[in-house]
Amino acid sequence: MDGAPDNLTHLLQAARGGDRQAEADVLRAVYAELRQIAESWMSRTPPGQTLQPTALVHEAFVRLVGRDNAGWENRAHFFFTAGRAMRDILVERARARGALKRGGGRRRVDLDQLIVATEAPDAELLALDEALTRFESRYPWEHRIVMLRFFAGLTHEETAQAMAAPLRTIERDWRFARAWLRDALSLDDDEHTE
Repeated sequence: MDGAPDNLTHLLQAARGGDRQAEADVLRAVYAELRQIAESWMSRTPPGQTLQPTALVHEAFVRLVGRDNAGWENRAHFFFTAGRAMRDILVERARARGALKRGGGRRRVDLDQLIVATEAPDAELLALDEALTRFESRYPWEHRIVMLRFFAGLTHEETAQAMAAPLRTIERDWRFARAWLRDALSLDDDEHTE
């Protein structure tokens, strides 16, 4: 990620205090980072996708701006909110297409590679969303790590810095989250094949 996390946190706090210039600077800086994340995701997907990085970023950006900065406290809180917005957009698109029909066409989600395909099969995305919702209710700290790593595209180091936690803690909790989600998605697959 470009830009110093402390600078973004400072700008977020100033914007929260009513500084319009800081708000404009935050939006400019964040838009660029969100665009970079979306481009990275799209570079890993097959060509011919209908959702383009610009469209995903613009929709997430509109949602974030529409919240009137939602009282963002720091970089971690902002990127958690941004990750949530992107997740919601992708899930809404999948639901709108109505592709989840009795589990037909489901495939395993490869959490080891952590590739977010914005045009992943709808059933796969909806299964992941259901698992993440269950995971969030049980493990909110670890869920934040997943949102920052998986949806916001932060590295382990950036996540540790954003959450003000030791790197080892983030790595350990990330391993736990991946294992839990892998098991949850595996159970979902087993239920639909019986």
